[in-house]
Amino acid sequence: MRAPVPYEPRVPSDSMPPGRAAMSVTWAALPFLTLGYATPFTFAAAALWRRSAHLTAASAAYIAVFVLMLTLLPGIDKEPGGTQGSVGVLTFLLAVVGCGHAFAIRRKVFDPHGLSGVDNEAAIEAVRRQRALRQKARALAAGDPGLAKELRIGRPDLPRQYNDGGLVDVNHAPAEALTLLPGVTPELAVKIERVRAETGGFMSAEELAALAGLPPALTSEVADYAVFIR
Repeated sequence: MRAPVPYEPRVPSDSMPPGRAAMSVTWAALPFLTLGYATPFTFAAAALWRRSAHLTAASAAYIAVFVLMLTLLPGIDKEPGGTQGSVGVLTFLLAVVGCGHAFAIRRKVFDPHGLSGVDNEAAIEAVRRQRALRQKARALAAGDPGLAKELRIGRPDLPRQYNDGGLVDVNHAPAEALTLLPGVTPELAVKIERVRAETGGFMSAEELAALAGLPPALTSEVADYAVFIR
């Protein structure tokens, strides 16, 4: 058995949320979709947003290529051979190379710290939900201990359907389940079990701390997950 946690820690995802991913793909595709005309503006906007030296240098390079292409365009009619070839190469650089470049760095632009897959709000909501479940389970146990025992509130060692938010019934759970309480070692759990048998149980975390020698620093943490059903 493992120590109870208010929520399961989430590992940052390698994929961006759908909305942000769609934005990044659209941004990266603009150079190709506009035949290179949007390339310098695409990178310049990203450079202003992220304040990145790489993006600033890239936008400056694409702006230079774009200006050169615009300069050569009027000469296509006068010198169709060489000028057209040069414009074609510059267009390729802006459209194809620029698009490939944008796709290669789109994650760094839209998720530079790799945190877009982390949903902190969901984690906070999960903690609040577990707290609410524990409060409701405690209230039920205080009002109807018999029902609480039938629902097996605070008994993670037994099969059950009722979600009590991670409570442990200090007065009835075995030593193995008691180790699920924060800071309760196997040795301390055995001691709690022995003192419980001698005294008939506990009324609160404070009484538990006093009778079983629980470290004072752990009392409030244990109180958050402990329930004392008589």
